[in-house]
Amino acid sequence: AARQLSFQSKLERIAAGMEYYALSVPLKITLALGNKGAVPVSATVNNSEKFLASLFPVGGGRHYLRVKNKICQAAQIKEGDRVKVQITVRDRSAEISMPKDLMSVIRAKGLVEDFKALPIGKKSYLLLLIEEAAKPPTREKRIQDAVDAARKKRERR
Repeated sequence: AARQLSFQSKLERIAAGMEYYALSVPLKITLALGNKGAVPVSATVNNSEKFLASLFPVGGGRHYLRVKNKICQAAQIKEGDRVKVQITVRDRSAEISMPKDLMSVIRAKGLVEDFKALPIGKKSYLLLLIEEAAKPPTREKRIQDAVDAARKKRERR
């Protein structure tokens, strides 16, 4: 089952003069996660609609959660407000589905294991680009980019 955690934090502006906000994740939550790197989550603030994000590391074993201005407006929260945060740790490997056309190409080239060995973020990004391609030539080029990434992974192993 997915890990769900909740905490309260004060909404902070993270870029002067810009609508970029973040919430400091309490140390006890970071320790419970057992991960000093980025942690993919789905989150809600003050019972907002669920949004996808990552807890990003800020040093000293601490994390922040970025909150887009659109979410702040919808949840009617502003800089300095104390908000209730609920996060669910995502299993990104379970979210990845391989398009059949990509799988047939990487299988034909013997690169399946190399593609699977790519970092999860890189894999997710490549697959997202393939899925978002509007025209067949664009999709073919993006599939080739994924094949090239797998080939580079093989060369580095």
